Amino acid sequence: MKNNISFDFQNDISYGQHAEEKLDLYIPKNVKQNQEVFIIIHGGGWRAGNKSDLTFFTRNLMEKFPNSVFANIEYRLASKDRFAIPNQTEDIHNAMEFLEKELKYKSQFILLGNSAGGHLSMLYAYQFNKNKTIKAVVNIVGPADLSDKSFKTYTDYSFVENHLIDPKIINNHLPKEKFVSPIYWINETSSPTLSFYGTQDHVVPISQMKILDSTLNQYKVNHQSYEFNGDHMGWMREPNDQFLIQKIVDFMKEVNNKKAH
Repeated sequence: MKNNISFDFQNDISYGQHAEEKLDLYIPKNVKQNQEVFIIIHGGGWRAGNKSDLTFFTRNLMEKFPNSVFANIEYRLASKDRFAIPNQTEDIHNAMEFLEKELKYKSQFILLGNSAGGHLSMLYAYQFNKNKTIKAVVNIVGPADLSDKSFKTYTDYSFVENHLIDPKIINNHLPKEKFVSPIYWINETSSPTLSFYGTQDHVVPISQMKILDSTLNQYKVNHQSYEFNGDHMGWMREPNDQFLIQKIVDFMKEVNNKKAH
């Protein structure tokens, strides 16, 4: 952290009843109430990964958003015996509820995630954001349409088919892959969305960006999408990491300006 930027930091706070529901919380010192809250959601194919994967990126973001709260969360990982959805979307909800109690004000949230975390950020914002507290979504290499043929070449696609979502929660006889695809839930009131996809990503192909853009355009949702030169993890490496952070700064300025008018 730069000397003039100062946060109170708490590590591994429990935000729910499950052992995995933990978060790292960074609250700016000497800042007025009601600042926006970034919720950082790690990737790992819904069944791996750790909040520590995004600590460095979060700290870089904090330098650009010194007046924002940051919560870097863990969530219940999926396994052959435990579905990802609804547990992981419930965990996002639980984290938001916990943070509102902790901060003691009605928060505006920005969901930021990579890979599975990007998918969860979009899915939660588009499907579950009933009270419109999600100010924006930052989606980094997250799958937006799980029925896309080019995504089905993903090496772990059988896991997606069999363990991503509990079939008991699906209504309207929708196919599983549709119910769990963020693009299915987009409408005119969906949160502004900023996305990044890699030109050499063999896990979440660049075709996902075109599908997501097309649906957001259809419903006239404020959004921007960018390609970076690299693979699925290439966004974390220089110079892509600084490119992403600058685009996040620019996008949030635009979102805040639109809200102000």
